[in-house]
Amino acid sequence: MKERLDKILASQGAFSRSEARQLVRGGRVQVNGVTVRAADEKADPQSDQITVDGKAFTYRKYVYIMLNKPQGVVSASESPGDVTVIDLIPPELKRPGLFPAGRLDKDTTGFVLVTDDGAFAHEILSPKKHVEKNYIALLARRIPAEEQKRFEQGVTLADGYECLPAAIREMNDDGTLVEIKLREGKYHQIKRMAAACGSHVTALHRAAMGALTLDETLAPGECRLLTEEEKQKIRE
Repeated sequence: MKERLDKILASQGAFSRSEARQLVRGGRVQVNGVTVRAADEKADPQSDQITVDGKAFTYRKYVYIMLNKPQGVVSASESPGDVTVIDLIPPELKRPGLFPAGRLDKDTTGFVLVTDDGAFAHEILSPKKHVEKNYIALLARRIPAEEQKRFEQGVTLADGYECLPAAIREMNDDGTLVEIKLREGKYHQIKRMAAACGSHVTALHRAAMGALTLDETLAPGECRLLTEEEKQKIRE
């Protein structure tokens, strides 16, 4: 679909709308090899070849970014006085409309998906879609086997909320390191589930969304674009 050239250039975050207009008027933008000087000239960003100063202009309708969230960072687009996951996005990936698809607590680390695709975010966050989130939790004490069965049946929290069935697996000898898989993301849910079963979460890390595991090469605070194949893995 054809759109104004200045809108196309500004949509990717590298230029403001006024900067985009100046680039076009200055003869620095070409569409299919032809210099364009009118900012309201229409082009199809999906099929037309657009260059700026002779360099190919990369257009992405939406972006999907894997970010390794550190402790102390807020999963929000804006939060006055706090560092947000959007603040960690480097300039070359930052663009209007980015938001975290789902939230991690401020002290929880790990995989956050940042995107500007609202429909995709709704799809993967809906409990009806059965997209699992995989967490590694460090507990103050082991959850007894009979209480672990409540995870699989659906824990009832202190406020009466009935959680969807979740999986729990011990990862060390004393049962204090566990893997938890769940399909919803209520406020402080894993911490509240552990408390309802007689334990306490001392550290929490999201390791995967769907079938996509957090890239181990990403240091805390680092991020990268997902490939189309990785995006599809989240749905699995």
